[in-house]
Amino acid sequence: MFKIEFAPLNIPISRRLQTAAVLQWVFSFLFLAQCCMALYVIIIMKGYWHMATLYGLWLYLDWDTPQTGGRRLAWVRKWTIWKHFRDYFPIHLIKTCDLDPKRHYLFGFHPHGILVAGAFGNFCTEYTGFRELFPGMTPYLHVLPFWFRFPLFREYLMSAGIVSCSKRSVTHVLSQEGGGNVSIIVIGGAAESLEARPGSLILEALNRKGFVRIALKCGAYLVPVFSFGENELFNQLRNPKGSLVRTIQEGLRKMLGFSLPLFHARGVFQYSFGLMPYRKPIYTVVGQPMVVERNVNPTPEQVDRMHGQYLEALVQLFEQHKAKYGIPEHHHLIFT
Repeated sequence: MFKIEFAPLNIPISRRLQTAAVLQWVFSFLFLAQCCMALYVIIIMKGYWHMATLYGLWLYLDWDTPQTGGRRLAWVRKWTIWKHFRDYFPIHLIKTCDLDPKRHYLFGFHPHGILVAGAFGNFCTEYTGFRELFPGMTPYLHVLPFWFRFPLFREYLMSAGIVSCSKRSVTHVLSQEGGGNVSIIVIGGAAESLEARPGSLILEALNRKGFVRIALKCGAYLVPVFSFGENELFNQLRNPKGSLVRTIQEGLRKMLGFSLPLFHARGVFQYSFGLMPYRKPIYTVVGQPMVVERNVNPTPEQVDRMHGQYLEALVQLFEQHKAKYGIPEHHHLIFT
């Protein structure tokens, strides 16, 4: 018999604020883009055509901004709500060595998880200490260009330091004079999210080489990043390869560029079911930079060699830290 475990009534206000912060984040991730589009349509239908026209003109003139570094707003990244968001899990950013602000870096973030909570908390807010740990560095989290097609929502994304993951966008960030930029790319993408569930160590990485090619062309140092706990936040409907569910998900991913996993965890007022993540700690460990010599025309062999070295560095980072964060000794990364 299914039993619902309700949250106690005497929960401290601090935990209620944390839950509210994560609830709005989940809502934003799943529904805010659609709400923004609906709002824009309503504005047109209600006869406020002058407002819609002005914003449409702005959209036309500003269309390339997500490809050219975005438009971050410090006050958005410093919203107090993100402090409560951090404390819900909580999220920790771990540094293994210093970064030279005179250089550019490309962080390969693993694993994707369901909603990439670690990447957002560490690189799109100011509450896990990125600025203090890596002084002089500016992080840019790259996401699918699809999300910047939604009016109003695109402004919200860019305000947090989120930009497009297109080749042009990453190249722009890593080609600026003076150094000090960090491009964060979630290497496994939507395909990897379909494997995200507690205990999973499956990474979509063997055929993901575009980021290596860009790093070589720009001379950006490669840095493996592993976020321990990312896959522990949600359960996912069973979807083995070859199943009907997986076939549909893969078809949607190929058609739309992304496919949202059928996930579940806990609710707001009860712990038995819902779309809220579990309160599981996230430890995002930033590894040591790999020296990358600039090569504007890398050969496939050079890309393959650097890609192999990157995977070796990622495995080394994982093996070095896994025991500290609760991963059994006999568990290892699986690359697909």
